[in-house]
Amino acid sequence: MKRFLAGEMLARAGARLGITVELEPEFRYVGRIVLPDGRKHYFRNTNFDLNGQGAVEIARDKAYAAFFLARMGYPVPEGRTFFAPPMQRWSGATRGLADAYAYARDLGFPVMVKPNSASQGRGVARVHTRRELERALRVVFARDSVALVQRLIPGADYRIVVLDDQVICAYRRAPLAVTGDGAATIRDLLLRKHAAYSASGRDTTIPLDDFRIPMRLHRLGLTLDSVPTAGAKVVLMDNANLSTGGEAVDVSATLHPSYRQMAVALTRDLGLRHTGVDILTAAPIDAPLGAYTVLEVNTAPGLDHYAQIGPAQMAVVEAMYAQILQAIVALPLPAARPPGTAYLDKGQTQAYNEYD
Repeated sequence: MKRFLAGEMLARAGARLGITVELEPEFRYVGRIVLPDGRKHYFRNTNFDLNGQGAVEIARDKAYAAFFLARMGYPVPEGRTFFAPPMQRWSGATRGLADAYAYARDLGFPVMVKPNSASQGRGVARVHTRRELERALRVVFARDSVALVQRLIPGADYRIVVLDDQVICAYRRAPLAVTGDGAATIRDLLLRKHAAYSASGRDTTIPLDDFRIPMRLHRLGLTLDSVPTAGAKVVLMDNANLSTGGEAVDVSATLHPSYRQMAVALTRDLGLRHTGVDILTAAPIDAPLGAYTVLEVNTAPGLDHYAQIGPAQMAVVEAMYAQILQAIVALPLPAARPPGTAYLDKGQTQAYNEYD
């Protein structure tokens, strides 16, 4: 069973603050926060009541988020949405596989393919040919009705975690990779890495049947049965998400103040309070803000992997959850309802029931 650190850390922070945090006992993935005045708030993993629902819905939709970010002057990847056949029939949108290939050819291969609304790097692939593009889109459309095709942007991948006007932490994300020893196959090296993750409590699953791994290996002239030479590093994923086996390197202490200011302003401009701002940049992260691209904005940034870097990072995350609880305490009380009034009259109730 996976171990979800967020709930456990939240419960510990609550105990110190006199706030009750009740976790569902079987999976410990969802819970209830009971404040000293009796108010109740709920959470699901790292989804809290701090961000407004409308802003969350926009941020979760990569295409809509990119539209509004671009309108506000933030650099985003050039890209376009394409639609699964059921979505085409329902919405009348006509951009399908053939249109995606024409667009990718105009951008120039390689390009990135992404599900429009998925998180944790699921389905994100760099594709170099029409065949790879169509395969990646079929994988996306098996789970998401909308796919993004985007221009490939070079640079290192960073996440900057924001809570209100403060950057909590920042880290560079490196993609899943193995290092050869001259004897083990890539398959064996992957299994060892997975075993090491499990032993450390990290809940990352590295699926050997993920289409992206053999696709990348094929471009390198390798297979899962190839034996890398001692010390040779083989990168197996084109995306750097920690949930797909990536590694985190803490850069909080060296992050330049201008990146902090940008991430805080972007969070506020999207109407959010708590985010993970994902950027790509080839510029040094400790230098003033240079050329960068906003990949996406995560409204429920999971920091379990970051917390497992070491005791200092664990302390940072625990302190953040204490701040989140204090922010929830400070949320305004719901408006009082005048005594004797009903939420709905009989006609309204009947009208709602017709659409249940």
